[in-house]
Amino acid sequence: MAGVGFRRLALALSTGRGTGISALLTSSRAASGASKDGLPGPYPKTPEERAAAAKKYNMRVEDYQPYPDNGEGYGDYPKLPERSQHERDPWYKWDHPDLRRNWGEPIHWNFDMYIRNRVDTSPSPVSWSTMSKHLLGFLGFMLFMFYIGELMPCYQPVGPKQYPYNNLYLEKGGDPEKQPEEVKNYEI
Repeated sequence: MAGVGFRRLALALSTGRGTGISALLTSSRAASGASKDGLPGPYPKTPEERAAAAKKYNMRVEDYQPYPDNGEGYGDYPKLPERSQHERDPWYKWDHPDLRRNWGEPIHWNFDMYIRNRVDTSPSPVSWSTMSKHLLGFLGFMLFMFYIGELMPCYQPVGPKQYPYNNLYLEKGGDPEKQPEEVKNYEI
């Protein structure tokens, strides 16, 4: 389709029919939006319409199940299982490996929610009860340790502050004529 658009652009520019933006807009029309075949049609009411809709979405009739007709506008679009792309086989040769899907395969109605950097619906290797027990055990242990820390505090050992020049004798207002006596007990 992009080749058709480029060809139209080249023809429009070479024949002088359009210039600039108008030529670009007419040439890009071929590659914009979904085709009419990919859009949902009316909700299937008969088995024949159901078989036609299943064929339209490349599905078997047994596997095809449309969304319920409750006025939300899903039409004949198939209701696919709510599984993220994490659950799909990473070693399979997909046509589009980043999205783990093949060409012509219907995508989920909420496709953007189930891509690999969003919701992961794959089963967890650890049960919820085990995870919650580990979390509550860790929180309980930490609360116990904080309580013990409040009962028996531990501080860094502190020595007396040491200053140069005889403990700043002159700076603290000492007499420059007298020699300071040796101070043994430092004030903290």
